[in-house]
Amino acid sequence: MRREGYQRQRQKIAEFEHARVREGYRTLNAQANALGLNRATTWTILKANHKASGLSASVITRMLEAPQLPPSVRGWIHEYVKEKMNGSYGHERRQILRFSAGLGIIMQGHLHRAAREVSDS
Repeated sequence: MRREGYQRQRQKIAEFEHARVREGYRTLNAQANALGLNRATTWTILKANHKASGLSASVITRMLEAPQLPPSVRGWIHEYVKEKMNGSYGHERRQILRFSAGLGIIMQGHLHRAAREVSDS
C-alpha cells in the first residue's frame, strides 16, 4: 500500500509540472518566479528529488503566498494537500499530523478561501 501511495504521489507531482507548463511557465526561471520559490527548490520539485515525502508544508506555504501563482496551479496545490492529508500517498498518521501542523494557520486560510470559491461557483 505504501509503495502504491508513493507512486500516486509521484504521478500527482508530475501533473504539477504539466499545470505550470500549460500556464506558459516553460523555463526554470519563469516557474520559480511564478511559484515564489528559488531555482534550486523549483529544480528539486521538477526532478522529483523529494523522495517519498512529497512537497513539504513550508514549500507549499511559500507557493501559496506567491501573489503571481496561477489559479490552476493554486487549485492543484489545494488538491494535493487534501489528498496528502487524507493519506492517499501512503504516509503514516504521524507523518500526516506533522505535515498538517507544518501548514498551520496560513494553509487553513487558503483552504477556507478555496472552499468558498468552489461553493460560490
